[in-house]
Amino acid sequence: MITVHHLETSRSQRVLWLLEELGTPYEIKLYKRDPRTRLAPAELKGVHPLGKSPVITDGDIVVAESGAILEYLAEKYGKLAGGEAAELLAVPGTPEHLQLRFWMHYAEGSLMNWLVMKLVFVTIPKQPMPFFVRPIARALCKRVQDKLIDPNLKSSMAFMESHLSRHTWFAGERLTLADFQMSFAVAAMLARSDAARQCPRLVAYLARIEARPAYQRAVAKGGPVVMPA
Repeated sequence: MITVHHLETSRSQRVLWLLEELGTPYEIKLYKRDPRTRLAPAELKGVHPLGKSPVITDGDIVVAESGAILEYLAEKYGKLAGGEAAELLAVPGTPEHLQLRFWMHYAEGSLMNWLVMKLVFVTIPKQPMPFFVRPIARALCKRVQDKLIDPNLKSSMAFMESHLSRHTWFAGERLTLADFQMSFAVAAMLARSDAARQCPRLVAYLARIEARPAYQRAVAKGGPVVMPA
């Protein structure tokens, strides 16, 4: 039996969605964030030395990192699924495969870095600190967002919006593993950036995902997707 070690409001939501699409039996072990730091609890280190989520156990096998988990599940269990869920990978050497590989890496290698920074610099001024430090912290964090984070996020939004003007899904005209990897990043971007909500194709893309029964089942089991800022 597969166990998903699921941290609330985290990237592991995409793993639950994939398992629901595949129809593969699994169980969830839910971990709560520290209410003060919002970090994962130390007990996750008992599953994997990094102490991060997502991580799955499949018998004696332990797999960490979102992309590695998604690929493992699709490769091992995809052929057992029916219909659309059996075709989430692409044929190597095809344009679709090249797109799938790019977006699998882009989600975590580029986009999520800026989204995490956005969350951090929005959160810092809200932390306990001497009253006379707060205006300085607020001004500094705003400057970093205005000069560094937001321009990079704006560039990412334009890039994705343009891509989705030519494709229904990220790798082409059908759902692939790339969409599972990108789903969390797009949800986080739409939640944390007012500008992103003005990107109609990104909004429509997320709406297509959220309308899927498997995605809705994953949210019902795993809880809210994105951590509030």
